Amino acid sequence: MGTLLYSTTCSIDGFVADADGSIDWTAPSDELHAFFNDRLRDVGTYVMGRRMFGTMRVWDTWPAGQSAVEDDYAAIWAAADKIVCSDRLAATGVDAPRTTVEPRLTTRRLAQIVADADGTVEVSGPTTAADALRSGMVDVLQLFVAPRALGGGLRALPAGMDLALELAETRRFDNGTVLLRYERA
Repeated sequence: MGTLLYSTTCSIDGFVADADGSIDWTAPSDELHAFFNDRLRDVGTYVMGRRMFGTMRVWDTWPAGQSAVEDDYAAIWAAADKIVCSDRLAATGVDAPRTTVEPRLTTRRLAQIVADADGTVEVSGPTTAADALRSGMVDVLQLFVAPRALGGGLRALPAGMDLALELAETRRFDNGTVLLRYERA
């Protein structure tokens, strides 16, 4: 039985993307990226939507030698299974290593993925994670709060979510980002 993790970088006002859909402001410092790497080593499966997959595809063909921390993450990414939730991609398929497509992700199917996992399953992106968050399935909620206010955009957490959480960890990083890690109460 695995653990279900939702982890994201968000602005102090709770957005993961700005009003134009950009996430350029979320680029981590080397310290923060190395921390991400250490936290993601246990992720055996990433579950994500089409847009997140499009963003993360760069790691499938990462040119080694640019930086040690990025090379490390490329190896972590390559070692994990990826499940992309998309009707559009289900029709065309995906040509990427260790990647499958689920046309529609239900909480029942996600529960099965987690039950079959040996380690951590990360559900990525607030749209893909919304039903899991609302239903209380997420075991660990990890927010990396960046020192930025956006005033609008794509929210990190869905409306209608009511979870009792316990603060498990906090940490401040060199770029002003703060980790708030919660576990289900």
